[in-house]
Amino acid sequence: MAKRAKVKSHEVFLNVPYDDPFAPLYLAYIVAVSSFGLVPRATIGLAGVTRLDRIARLIESCPYSVHDLSRVQLDRTQPATPRFNMPFELGLAVGWARSRAGRMHRWIVFESKLRRIQKSLSDLNGSDPYIHGGTVRGVVREMRNAFISFNKQPTVPVMMEIYNELAANIPAIKRSTGSKSVFTAGCFTELSFAAAALARKHGILP
Repeated sequence: MAKRAKVKSHEVFLNVPYDDPFAPLYLAYIVAVSSFGLVPRATIGLAGVTRLDRIARLIESCPYSVHDLSRVQLDRTQPATPRFNMPFELGLAVGWARSRAGRMHRWIVFESKLRRIQKSLSDLNGSDPYIHGGTVRGVVREMRNAFISFNKQPTVPVMMEIYNELAANIPAIKRSTGSKSVFTAGCFTELSFAAAALARKHGILP
């Protein structure tokens, strides 16, 4: 029997696309999660034959999971193909949340266009997604709405300031990690640390 993952109360699983057009929103999710004093986690860096098991254990170890289903178009690389990872990982999270062991897990869905998810994933009808409009401000605004039950609420203007400062630091972070892309394990870790440090600098974290 597989060993059950230990739940870490301040971690959030981020299920988002990993490509350059999505990079600003990827950064916005990291900023928003960090601004609530939470720790973003992602599948970046997971590889090998046990990847699926490792993804499932990562989801099971987080009390929250955030799933962005806004990438529904075909990619440009032949053969043109839709991206199924995001809805698949949402399915893993929903299955975990419906189990006895995972009943405290909370999964949250984001989209960029109103009412599109009713066509792309009609099984979710009745579960309203948060619509971010494909913008950075939209992501931090809707993340604030999704985590409205938290006692300490970072404001959208402050999160935007943190975002702008973090974005300005990306070239230095890439150099320090030897990364050409923000979608590497090293860069993800450094971005998360930097976002938390900026949240403390702005007084929204102790």
